[in-house]
Amino acid sequence: MHVDVMTLPQHLGKAGELARNTQAAGFSGLLFTEAGRTAYLNAAIASQAAPDLELSTGVAVAFPRSPFVTAAAAWELQEATAGKFRLGLGTQVRTHVVRRYGATFDHPGPRLRDYVLAVKACFAAFRTGALDHHGPFYDLDFITAQWSPGAIDAPDPKVDIAAVNPWMLRMAGEVADGVHVHPLGEPGYLARHVVPKVAEGAGRAGRSASDIAIIVPAMTIVGDSDEERHQERELVRASLSFYGSTPNYAFIWDEAGFEGTTARIREKQKAGDFAGMAAQITDEHLAAFTTEATWDGLGDRLIDKYGKVATRLVLYNALGDRERFERYGQIARGISGR
Repeated sequence: MHVDVMTLPQHLGKAGELARNTQAAGFSGLLFTEAGRTAYLNAAIASQAAPDLELSTGVAVAFPRSPFVTAAAAWELQEATAGKFRLGLGTQVRTHVVRRYGATFDHPGPRLRDYVLAVKACFAAFRTGALDHHGPFYDLDFITAQWSPGAIDAPDPKVDIAAVNPWMLRMAGEVADGVHVHPLGEPGYLARHVVPKVAEGAGRAGRSASDIAIIVPAMTIVGDSDEERHQERELVRASLSFYGSTPNYAFIWDEAGFEGTTARIREKQKAGDFAGMAAQITDEHLAAFTTEATWDGLGDRLIDKYGKVATRLVLYNALGDRERFERYGQIARGISGR
């Protein structure tokens, strides 16, 4: 099981230092999740600053970029990393895609499926000079040598997708190379939905489920005293309330025994009560959806929870002060070395 660290893209002047520190600390890779800054530019700088680091977008928003533009960026990053880049893609939600990006969001699941196949068709075209993809949303059939990056001395980039509901998980198993599990993905959800649905999709396509990477983010609360863990506990509580406000994720709470959590969070959200949102996340929620441990015990706890499922474990909140980051890195190195 590889262990990565998750980060929002940085100011470009800081991306190289972050990558070098991540590599030195002992993490397998660095995963850039897109928000106000784009993931691809940070990954490019990281590839030059820390050449041994595995890099991924986790995830980049798909629909505002054409499949060809995304494929070309991934291709260059795969070349720059000597084959250590993974392209992670997601749909985002309608409001962002339509009102912030000015892009189309109709039929997001089937559209993302077609998008993944179009990106892979572009990869093939970069090697062969022939582009031929005709799907329900994207038609691509024109490329010339002038507008192709050409073949690279590395395999095609792996293409992973973010998936939550059963249809998307099956689709990931059918056409993608990996699935980014949502940060609310506690072990019960992994067992009920992620593993069987991905395997079902892989079986439909005549693929092996073992070839599909399961990329799992882990929210951690770590420290050798309750006082040390308290601040991190409250930060994680706020993060869970943010994710828990999305109606499409309500079933995850409900199935884990916390029925109505999303409705309660949304009631506080509509009132602008952010502290009230976080207060809906009880210590029982934290016990189910996070991993709390001492520093010496964290590695074993993570392996016990995720070792039989996760291909890559992504430490969600490892970034912070330098000392804590390096201690997380030591744990990451220990888990990857087992």
